Amino acid sequence: MRTAKLTLPVQIMGLLFWLILCYLVAWTGAQVSPGIASPEWYNALNKPTWNPPAWLFGPVWSALYTMMGIAAWLIWKDYGIKHAKPAIIVFLIQLALNGLWSQLFFNFQALGWALIEIIILLGAIFITTYLFFQKNRAAGWLMVPYILWVSFATALTVAIWVLN
Repeated sequence: MRTAKLTLPVQIMGLLFWLILCYLVAWTGAQVSPGIASPEWYNALNKPTWNPPAWLFGPVWSALYTMMGIAAWLIWKDYGIKHAKPAIIVFLIQLALNGLWSQLFFNFQALGWALIEIIILLGAIFITTYLFFQKNRAAGWLMVPYILWVSFATALTVAIWVLN
């Protein structure tokens, strides 16, 4: 059930809310990531040969957080929280899990816990994407690059855990 049409200022404020929420999670993760936090621990880890260069992570995650924010906004704009509650709740859960991974991996340097957590995160992203597709195909498609990247990040986490 779609909600009543929102005015343009309300739509813009909603978009800003979802983007800022996603960027806030990005910011908390960046605070413990190499480049902002001390990189010595991460640089000392054994990594697979296919580990991407450090400069790639910032632009990729910036694009992914932007797409996540737009996807959530599309669901909210079309259905509101009341009529898209499961999709919004799972989105918020996966967003929290996303932020938790950076803390586990970089801040606490708990590779095993980070591995378990990213597998749960990936499951939550799949559920979110499925629920988004049910409501708005564009929102669902905006989540697909995120699934691909976190799938890659999961493989990378497994490799780093095994190598260390």
